[in-house]
Amino acid sequence: MMIFQRKPIAWILAPLAAILVYTLPLNLETSAHQVAAIMIFCLIFWITEAVPLSITALMGVSMAVLLGIGDMQTAFTSLGHPIIMLFIGSFLLSRAMTRHGLDKRIALIVLSFPFFQKSVFRVFLGFSLVSFVLSMWISNSVTIAMLLPLMLGVISLIQTAESPDRNMPAFMLLGIAYSASIGGISTIIGSPPNLIGVQYLNLEGIQIDFLQWMVLALPISLCMYGFLLFYIRRKLKHCPFNADSIKNYLDQNAGKLKKISKGERNTLFVFVLAVCLWLLPGILNLLGLHEAYSVLSKYLPESLVAMIAAILLFLLPSDKQFTGTLLSEDLRMIDWDTILLFGGGLALGTLVIDTGLAIVIGESIANSVSAGNIPLLIFFLIVGILFMTEISSNTAIAITFVPIVIGILTTLQVPMLYPVFGIVLASSFAFMMPVATPPNAIVYGSGMIPLNKMLKAGFWLNIAGALFIFLWMMVYMNI
Repeated sequence: MMIFQRKPIAWILAPLAAILVYTLPLNLETSAHQVAAIMIFCLIFWITEAVPLSITALMGVSMAVLLGIGDMQTAFTSLGHPIIMLFIGSFLLSRAMTRHGLDKRIALIVLSFPFFQKSVFRVFLGFSLVSFVLSMWISNSVTIAMLLPLMLGVISLIQTAESPDRNMPAFMLLGIAYSASIGGISTIIGSPPNLIGVQYLNLEGIQIDFLQWMVLALPISLCMYGFLLFYIRRKLKHCPFNADSIKNYLDQNAGKLKKISKGERNTLFVFVLAVCLWLLPGILNLLGLHEAYSVLSKYLPESLVAMIAAILLFLLPSDKQFTGTLLSEDLRMIDWDTILLFGGGLALGTLVIDTGLAIVIGESIANSVSAGNIPLLIFFLIVGILFMTEISSNTAIAITFVPIVIGILTTLQVPMLYPVFGIVLASSFAFMMPVATPPNAIVYGSGMIPLNKMLKAGFWLNIAGALFIFLWMMVYMNI
C-alpha cells in the first residue's frame, strides 16, 4: 500500500521542493539555480516512481529547454549518443538469447554436472554461477526471470512438507538475485550505471575501454561473490537434501530442450564475435601495440560493435524460410525505459556540469574536507550512494550524483577515475529493498522471501560491498 501512496505525494512534494530550492538565497548563477530546482524535482519523482523513470528524465530536460537553460537540439542530443547504440545493441543480443532459449540451455548444461547435485549449497552454487556469469553480458533482470522458474522447481523438491525449512527458499532466491547484481558490475555492458560512469568520464577526457573496465571490476566482483557464497553456505548448512530427486528434475528439464537450433547457433556466434571485438583493442594495448589499439578504438568502438552484432542478428536466417534470428517485434520488447532514462538523464547530468552547479556543490563540500580526509570522503560517498540506491533506481542515482561527485573531486584536485568508478559500482550494490534493483524485485515477487530476511541479508551484503569497493579503490589509488 505504501508504494501506491508515494505517487500522489510526489505530485505535491516535488513542485514544492523545486520552488523552495529556487527561492533559497544560494550563491548560484541563474541557470545553475534552475538546474538545481529541476534536479530536486526529478529526484523526488525518481524515488517515488510517480511516472516511468524515463518520462521523469525527459520531463526534466523539457523543463530546461522551457526555461532557456539549453536549446532543443543541444538538450536532447544525448538521445542520439553512441552509448545509446551500445545499450540497444546489447539489449538486442540479450533478447536473442531469450527468444531462442540459449540462456536456459547454458543454465541447464551447467546444472547437469554431477558436482552441482551433491548438496543444497552446490545446487545453489550452480544457479548462482550461471546468474553471475550471464549477468556480465545480458540484462540481470532477464537472467533472473529465466532462472526463477528453474529455481522454484528445485526448491519444491528440496522442501519437504513434514519439515519445511523457511530459510532455504528465501536464501536460495536472494542468492541468485545478488549474484546477478554482483556479476553485472564486471563489464561495461553488465549494468546501466557502468555505461553512465564511462560516459561521464569521457566528458572529463578520461577514456576507459572494455578490457580496462573488466580488469578493474573483476577483482571486486569476485571478492563480493566469494563473500556471498560464504554467507549463503552458512544459511543452507543444515537443509535436508535428496540428490536423486534433484538429478531427475534437472534431467527432465534438460530433456525438454530440443536439439540446438540454428537461431541459438547464430546467437552464440554473434555473442562470441561481439565479446572478442570488445576485448580486442584492450588486449592490443596491453601487448604494447598502441597504434593498432588507436586504429581499432577509432574505427571499431564498442558502440559500433554492438550495432554490428544487432544487425547480424536480423540478417542471419534462423530457418529455411530465411526468417531472421531477430524480428521486428523484438525491437518492441527491449528495455526502452532504461534507454530513454539514460538519454534524458545524461542530458540532465551534462547540464549540472555545464552550468557550474557541480563545481559549486563540490566546492561547498570540499571546503570542509582536508587533504588527509580524502579516503574518508570517498568511503562516505560510496556508502551514501549505495544506501541511497535502496530507495530508487540505480540508474537514476548514478545519473544524479556522478556529476556532483565529479565536481567535488575537481575542486579537491583528486584524480577522478577511481572514485567515480567506485561510486558507479556502489550504485549496483543495493541488496536490502525489493525496489533497489530489478533482480531483488523479481525474486521478492515469488512470495517466498519475508521482507525482514531481505533487509537483514541485504544489510550485511551492503556493508561488505561498501568495504570491498573502498579497499580496492585505495589499492588502485595507492593510498
